[in-house]
Amino acid sequence: MRSGRNKKWYYRKAIAFSSMVALVLGQTSVLAGAVLGQSVSGIKTPKTYAQLPSFSPPNPVPVPPFANPDQPLPPVGYPGQPSNITPPDQFSRYRLGVGDAIAVSVPRFPDLSFQSNVDLDGNIVVPLVGTLQVAGLTLEQVQTKIQAGLNRFVIDPQVIVSLAALRAAQVTITGEVLRPGYYPLQPGSQLSAALLAAGGTTTSADLRTIVVRRRSLADNSFVEQQIDLFTPLQNGTSLPNLRLQDGDAVIVSKLEVGNTSDYDRSLVSRSSVAQQQINVRVLSYAGRGIGNLTLPNGSTFVDALAAIAPNPDNANLGRIALIRFDPEQGKAVTQELNGKRALRGDVSQNVPLQNNDVIVVGRNFISRITYALSNFTQPFRDILGFLLFFDSLRESATNLFEPGSDDNDD
Repeated sequence: MRSGRNKKWYYRKAIAFSSMVALVLGQTSVLAGAVLGQSVSGIKTPKTYAQLPSFSPPNPVPVPPFANPDQPLPPVGYPGQPSNITPPDQFSRYRLGVGDAIAVSVPRFPDLSFQSNVDLDGNIVVPLVGTLQVAGLTLEQVQTKIQAGLNRFVIDPQVIVSLAALRAAQVTITGEVLRPGYYPLQPGSQLSAALLAAGGTTTSADLRTIVVRRRSLADNSFVEQQIDLFTPLQNGTSLPNLRLQDGDAVIVSKLEVGNTSDYDRSLVSRSSVAQQQINVRVLSYAGRGIGNLTLPNGSTFVDALAAIAPNPDNANLGRIALIRFDPEQGKAVTQELNGKRALRGDVSQNVPLQNNDVIVVGRNFISRITYALSNFTQPFRDILGFLLFFDSLRESATNLFEPGSDDNDD
């Protein structure tokens, strides 16, 4: 009987003690919550235990990894192999690099607004936060990173980041341009400006497949984008507005053999991205020698005749040969033109000229050149071999231009 009473007494004591502990803990939590939720003069204090400050350094804002981050660095001077994945915004969003300057506005806390240049290490200095790495990041990523840093010191900072100054772009231009090389461009230069800096595209260029290769400063991987400049020229629309960035490589493809049926070279030659001038060799009995003409790109046969200014008394204008290297056949192709008809307005005789064309004036002189070409059994490997053949005629100029080697028949 007594043992039953003792058990009840112990149960009552245990229940009372538990209630007292719960009451004390509840009051403590309320008091702590009230203290933690306070803020003084805009300075943020933690609202929960999870927000209590830690002595460990804060983790940086993670940057999304770029495609193929394990790819090794390419050799110096080589643009490198592109990654298999091209982010859709890679060529539309500007990425910061050394030499850029940004302006940062914090509307709720104007004293925290600042401007900063990206230093040689790719860093900027942020008030209260200190040094932040920004090279290779977009403006949106930099904004998020600065906001996360300031969020440790002020309540809900709103951050606006804009470009204050662009760095100059050093661009490599290779392929079918007049002067391939490494060119400094003005900040924000477009693709067309780069092509003009390299002297313009050659007559062998394929404007349908121009490749822009770009390196990611975040992990040194490469992505590339193919640009078509021919279709806008054909349709009469504006060229793609692609702005080049520092370190870009522009590769102008060569027009493939057999892929020229729907490609208007004459249209391209008159565009603003093509080389501005062409060279035409002239072999004339009347001029008694071999000369070179420099004409605006897009010039025609009549333009060449006007530059040659042959004397109609001793030059056979009725039969003039236009000799051109055909890369598809690997040989020189001769087309006979009537200069008189061309000068009278015959469009069929006024053909557009291409760079490195050869014009031969004089009927018998044409026969001699044609005979020399027919006896040259070894095919020309490229345009260089074709030009060397005609340059070698200088050595035999005495025989070619001796009296009686031509006549004046029309």
